[in-house]
Amino acid sequence: MPKVYVYDSYDNKFFRYNLGENDPMPYSTDTTLRVREFRGSSKANVLWTTTAAMEAWNLTRRTYGSGIPVGYAFKRIWEGGHGTTSQHYAGVAFDVGQSTTAANRRKIYKAAARTGAWGYVEPLSMTPTWVHFDRRYGKPACRSTTAGYPTLRRGSRSTYVLILQDALNALGYSTNTLDGIFGKATENALKACQRRFSLTADGVCGCASWRKIAEATVGIGKTATVIDA
Repeated sequence: MPKVYVYDSYDNKFFRYNLGENDPMPYSTDTTLRVREFRGSSKANVLWTTTAAMEAWNLTRRTYGSGIPVGYAFKRIWEGGHGTTSQHYAGVAFDVGQSTTAANRRKIYKAAARTGAWGYVEPLSMTPTWVHFDRRYGKPACRSTTAGYPTLRRGSRSTYVLILQDALNALGYSTNTLDGIFGKATENALKACQRRFSLTADGVCGCASWRKIAEATVGIGKTATVIDA
């Protein structure tokens, strides 16, 4: 039975759910998005998303007015399948419409763009056989991009902290938990990892740390030190 974490940025807190594969995702409308659809090809037992992403999904589904087939949504960073710092690993990205017509994909794209709820809706010219939209949040640590992850430090809470904890654990630097809360154990694990990569061991995950950690972790598979329960 999957464990699903949902981060609410308004209250800066997480909600945890134990759900079945056919249960609706928390905060999604009715059965427009089930757990099995959100997980897609991910084999992980622990999944996560945000209330903002679910609200954006609801608006898009309502605007489109019909079912939206989901090809890919959530992935853990060690599972890979997407870019090095993909929003899919944060649980806020969707690739949809692969199984429908080009005309329907155009309608889905227009509906997503019209809501104004997504942080990014990819131009159809870049993804002609699917529609990508994501509800990225926070200011990217790397100034050269709008798609990266934000700077994290002790006290941070977000699904990006979940990515960091997930990556550190996969690389063998234990955070003791997978909860999205940047505490002392996560800080110590990050410092140890930073030393390994010859980075300043300040316990702050900025641009350089994200690059090294993400590159080392993406797609490496489920290692013995991954937390997935």
